[in-house]
Amino acid sequence: MIHELTEEEKIAIKALKKVALIWPKTLWLFSASGDIHVMRCGENGEHVMTGTPGMRDSGVDPSYVVDSIHGIDNDGGDF
Repeated sequence: MIHELTEEEKIAIKALKKVALIWPKTLWLFSASGDIHVMRCGENGEHVMTGTPGMRDSGVDPSYVVDSIHGIDNDGGDF
């Protein structure tokens, strides 16, 4: 590992991994505007989108947000 973790960091990561073990398939997480949004899946377990798939008007349907988590630094971009 390139970076040594503090005990506080190790505890936070362990807690997040515990959440992953109980996370229901009916919910997913979406990162936007610096917040983590808890989203309800569609009837078939899909991420519900608005607009035309693959087009500029397509995006995550905000009506499926069930809660938002503030205070955890996050980014929705890829590596």
